[in-house]
Amino acid sequence: MGPPSPQSTHYPILILAFGNDPNWSLRIGLKGPERLDRLGYPPIPLEPAEVTHDAGADSWTYHAKDSATGAVVTVHLSREACTDAGTDTLTATPPPSGKYTFRVSVDHAQIGSLKGCARIATELFPKINNQPDQEEDDAKKKPPVPVSTVTNFKPPVAVAYLNSAGSVIFKRGQVARVVPAKHATSISISPDGKKLLFQNVESVGNGQGVQSTINEYEFDTNTSKELLRGEVQFPYWSPDGTRIAYVKTPHTSSGWEIWVFPDGSPGSASLAYSGLLTFFLHGWADSHTFLATDDHNLYWIGDDGIIKQTISIKELCGNAPFSVFPPQRFAPNPINPDLLLVEARLESAPPGSPVDLPEGTMGGFFLYEIRSKRRVLLSATSLNASAPEWSRDGFQIFFTGRDSSRHSATYRIFWDGIGLQKYLSGTGLVIGQ
Repeated sequence: MGPPSPQSTHYPILILAFGNDPNWSLRIGLKGPERLDRLGYPPIPLEPAEVTHDAGADSWTYHAKDSATGAVVTVHLSREACTDAGTDTLTATPPPSGKYTFRVSVDHAQIGSLKGCARIATELFPKINNQPDQEEDDAKKKPPVPVSTVTNFKPPVAVAYLNSAGSVIFKRGQVARVVPAKHATSISISPDGKKLLFQNVESVGNGQGVQSTINEYEFDTNTSKELLRGEVQFPYWSPDGTRIAYVKTPHTSSGWEIWVFPDGSPGSASLAYSGLLTFFLHGWADSHTFLATDDHNLYWIGDDGIIKQTISIKELCGNAPFSVFPPQRFAPNPINPDLLLVEARLESAPPGSPVDLPEGTMGGFFLYEIRSKRRVLLSATSLNASAPEWSRDGFQIFFTGRDSSRHSATYRIFWDGIGLQKYLSGTGLVIGQ
């Protein structure tokens, strides 16, 4: 038996638990814990299990499982006055005294312990009626359709992608322009959505091989210009739009280098980092930190040349089904640096999934929480997914998906894994604003 509540003879209609530092909330419904929310993270759906009533005390222990990872979750609820939760942000009418009916603790095997207060919230339950009706009986005959909790997302304003002919399309609002570039790679849009960087690889005459150039295209004037030429690649705008980073691969150096120059001044580029023999630059983690990988590790490298953090790729991927082969994509969430988006390969594709031929592997991406090491596969098994890209609001992920008929397009999905839909027919989408 759970704690008594109005109009319920079994469990509470709905209990809301919440806490601060960090900010979190938990829903306990008719069968037990249903969902754990944390500020800056996607919600965690929970699978309720058994409930135990502590003998001789007004306290209960709810057991559940993290639906995505299988981690054990335990919720201890006791009926006692509680004022530790700060403000109740879950409803517009919290108790004026700030006192709540229950004290609660939540233990997640990966995330850790959370403490706070809880209250019975029958007024928020959409339908309090213990008598089944025809509508409820019909709903039981088919599985419920998942509904995303994301409601305040914003569509991208400035994007670039490749059309079916391989041309770069730069789009702002409803206006789209074809960028005058051949074989453009490493596309990056300025945070204000007005300029685009890209790398071109050109053949050099007299048997000299190939040479790279880094170019800039300006949307308003519909013009492009060359910024750098030589052994240069991977140009990226900084998050504040004031600087551009790129990789130089000089033959005389013991390793590749990261160089940086202020926007508009490529001639004043300066060396920011040198040390790793070979690496791939994945952009900026913040305005003073680069994100890079070699064959074994993921690095956060400061613009002062100091490596701030290292995570082994083996640790990041854990056990099967994930495996990562650089230079695939690694991207921190724009609103939460602890949340990392990782492009990966599934070592064993689900039956019927589209796979790459002749390798026979399937691409996808997962979310990785750096502190808790919690990882959740987000990409749909109905698509061979690659090149995931965060929206600037941090709630949406855009990626290239190829279906079983080998047709590719750009799709969008929310960070909670719900709301998959086709976005446009192009591929390789990048977002600037």
